[in-house]
Amino acid sequence: MSLRLSTVILPVDRWHRGGRAKWQRAEELGFHAAYTYDHLSWRTFRDGPWFGALPTLTAAAVVTERLRLGTLVTSPNFRHPVTLAKELISLDDVSGGRITLGIGAGGSGFDATALGQEAWSPRERADRLGEFLSLLDQLLTEDAVTRHGTHYSAVEARNIPGCVQRPRLPFAVAATGPRGLRLAARYGQAWVTTGDPSLYEEGTPAQSVEAIRGQIGKLGNACAEAGRDVTGLEKILLTGFTPDRARPLESLDRFVDFAGRHQDLGFTELVVHWPIPDSDFAADQAVFEKIATEASAQLGA
Repeated sequence: MSLRLSTVILPVDRWHRGGRAKWQRAEELGFHAAYTYDHLSWRTFRDGPWFGALPTLTAAAVVTERLRLGTLVTSPNFRHPVTLAKELISLDDVSGGRITLGIGAGGSGFDATALGQEAWSPRERADRLGEFLSLLDQLLTEDAVTRHGTHYSAVEARNIPGCVQRPRLPFAVAATGPRGLRLAARYGQAWVTTGDPSLYEEGTPAQSVEAIRGQIGKLGNACAEAGRDVTGLEKILLTGFTPDRARPLESLDRFVDFAGRHQDLGFTELVVHWPIPDSDFAADQAVFEKIATEASAQLGA
């Protein structure tokens, strides 16, 4: 099975002072896709520059031609399906049908309370994601939608002409729990994981591989329940959050070894962070670009 290599570019640079150049370079290097995080602020970057995901992706769409673009990931924490659908349809149009929506339940970080609400419990986040995905799916595939839900409603919401990609742009659903995996099986064209977060501090790479193998097994069960073949679902690993951390980006050989172990699990796409100096995502740019241009050939992609 071939393995595509993609990158995630955090929105920390002013567009005319390095931002645009990164997205254009990602296309030049041959990455399959370039994603960005959809947060209002994030972790150690909170007190520094951080730009909006959808405007950034729109700008990236204008200055690239082939590169797929998307979010990893959008969540209900500060989004509503009605307004998001309109923006996604516009973005899909500007890009000529190159958009993937990565979407998940969100967490309890800064986004969770930025609008003045109390942070939702894990159960409520799962409830909201299910309703959010269902309504968004309808909004992106039908011209007019009216629906009254517990958390999200739409009244005569118009979305003409719809997505360039038919029947709608693809969803990449981030999930590891049973409810999220069922949503991935029902609505996803792809599934996203970062591995098992409980292993990040103390676990080993071998333990991480086994944990991810278990996640994929559960995904297979969810697909079987939905009457779907799990092999038809793309599987994306967002790297940097397993016990390996940034070590795979230290050399081409290390990356090929890391990627090969995860390719054997059934992943179809690996996403690596574009290097950011003096951060958890620091890496040698020259090595990073060597990986981008040479790893795929060694992996048989």
